[in-house]
Amino acid sequence: MKKTVLITGTSSGIGKATVFEFAQNGWNVIATQRNPEKETDFNKLQNVKMYALDVTNLESIKAAMSNAQIDFGKIDVVINNAGYGVDGAFEAMSDEIIEKQFNTNVFGLMRVTREAIKLMRPQGSGTIIQISSMGGKITFPLYSIYHSTKFAVEGFTESLHYELAQFNIKMKLIEPGPIVTDFYGRSRQFIKPTDTNQYDEFIQKFNEAAEKVMKDAEGPEVVAKRIYKSATDNSNQMRYAVGKPGPMLLVLRKLLSDKLYFLMVRKSYNL
Repeated sequence: MKKTVLITGTSSGIGKATVFEFAQNGWNVIATQRNPEKETDFNKLQNVKMYALDVTNLESIKAAMSNAQIDFGKIDVVINNAGYGVDGAFEAMSDEIIEKQFNTNVFGLMRVTREAIKLMRPQGSGTIIQISSMGGKITFPLYSIYHSTKFAVEGFTESLHYELAQFNIKMKLIEPGPIVTDFYGRSRQFIKPTDTNQYDEFIQKFNEAAEKVMKDAEGPEVVAKRIYKSATDNSNQMRYAVGKPGPMLLVLRKLLSDKLYFLMVRKSYNL
C-alpha cells in the first residue's frame, strides 16, 4: 500500500523539491499552498494532489487535513516546511513584523503539528518532520527574529517527542545550512532603520560576507533527499543537518566556547 505524505509550503524551494522527491519514490503526495490554483509544476505527477492550506489560518488547516484523510485514508508523514525569513536591525522591527514572523514559522507550525497528532494518534503511527535550520542551534548577525523562531521550533519539537513516543509518532528536525532558495530572494524580508545610518556599515559587511557564502550554497534537492531519508530510515534519530557548511558549524558550536565561537563569527563577517 502506498504511503502518503502531506507537505506545507510547496510553492517553491525546499517544499517544491520535496514534493518531487517523494513523488518520484512512489508516495501519494498532498502538496499544500496558500494559492494552489497558481501551481503548474505538479500537473504531470499523477500521485500528487493539491490542497489549499494557510498555516496562519486554523480552519484552512483543518479543512485540508480532513479532505486529505477522506481522499487518502491514512496520512503517514506530515512535513512542516512553510516559513520565511526576516532579517535586519531589530531596532527597526515593528510588533506587526515580529508577530507575522512568529505566526508563520512557530504558531503555524504548531497548528499543523497539533492537527497532525489528532490524525496520527488514533492510527497508532506517524512521523512529523519540522523544517528547522542550522539557525535553530547557532546564530548569525541580523537574524535575531528568524533565529528566535527556529530556536522555538527546536525546543518545541524536542519536548513534544517525549509525549508522542507512546503513540508511535516520531518527531524529526531537518537543519539546513545555506540553501539556494527564495528564502534569500522574494521570500526575504529585510528590515533597516530609516531614522539612522549607524547600522549601514555593519549591514554592508554582513551582506558582502553572506553573498560569498551563497556562492557555494547547495540546491534544495539536497535537503529534499535528507527529508526523505528521515521519513524512511525507521530510526529514532531526531536531528538531520544538511547543506554545507551547516553540519560542520553545528559541530563547532558544540566544541567551542561561546567566546571562541562568537570570535569566529565576527571574523567571518569582518565585524
